[in-house]
Amino acid sequence: MSGRTSKNSRSPAVMADAAAKDPVFVGRSPAFTRVVGLIDKVSRCDVSVLIQGETGTGKELAARAIHYSGSRRDAPFVPINCGAIPDALVESELFGHVRGAFTDARESRAGVVSQAEGGTLFLDEIAAMSVHAQVALLRFLQSLEYRPVGAAAPLRANVRIIAASNVDLSELAKQGGYRSDLLFRLNVFVIEMPPLRARGDDVIDLAESFMERFCSRYGKPRMTLSDEYRHHLRNYLWPGNVRELENTVHRKVFLCEGQVLRCDDSPGCFPSCEGLASPAPGVTRFREAKARAIAEFERSYLADLLKRTAGNVSHAARMCGQERSRLNKLVRKHGL
Repeated sequence: MSGRTSKNSRSPAVMADAAAKDPVFVGRSPAFTRVVGLIDKVSRCDVSVLIQGETGTGKELAARAIHYSGSRRDAPFVPINCGAIPDALVESELFGHVRGAFTDARESRAGVVSQAEGGTLFLDEIAAMSVHAQVALLRFLQSLEYRPVGAAAPLRANVRIIAASNVDLSELAKQGGYRSDLLFRLNVFVIEMPPLRARGDDVIDLAESFMERFCSRYGKPRMTLSDEYRHHLRNYLWPGNVRELENTVHRKVFLCEGQVLRCDDSPGCFPSCEGLASPAPGVTRFREAKARAIAEFERSYLADLLKRTAGNVSHAARMCGQERSRLNKLVRKHGL
């Protein structure tokens, strides 16, 4: 892992490459350098880690940095999106199955725990796990023993667990949306990834890094950022964080006909958000208050809907006019 603070060091383009085996972090802000220091420290030991932060802040990149900087670097790093696991296949996806364990199980299949043997299992979107999945994971974490579906005897795993969440699991647990005992198993060491809007001029370093990367990809001459565009970069809120910045710069470099990225040279520009003063003491930011209100509404609405349908998600989806997969994801998100 490299903590990059100079534009003359190795190419920072891999900042957005989640598959990088030697992640290079770009940033000089105090908020970000603290995180890089924590990642360096935790990579030296073998404890479970919970990485929290908004979407696009680089949680998987941090997880890979911990893995590839530690003693397990030569073993597999296996990521799995917990929100994408169908509830009926939780045990099979995590622990695997043997031939004939269920219909269509024509051959044995290793689960992600077995695939990560000796290395790291990265549990992304851990907050989206259903209650059933949380129980299965908790049972595994308590002893690191698991039994493939249909197997006669349990196996013992040698894996490091790193989990990631874009919501505060402690708050979710207080609201009854997440098992506290599972949280205690996961958050031995917690790393909070700062949002891009809290990282000051890191946004300029990152934009220049991505600009260099995409100029090279498309065979374009070296480009620079106009002063006006730098102003916009600093003052925009970046709700999608580093991932949104990368996509914005990518689009602008591709469409730019000159050698200076400006606010008006492509559709890739965004509105200025000047005057982002801190809220008064005791006053929550509008976006945070809105997100909290939406979460409370979703949970209340879904709880009432599932009560009316006796827990039948398919029936509930038809009643409220939502796709079943979409509704099921929300149900899992709120631990219902």
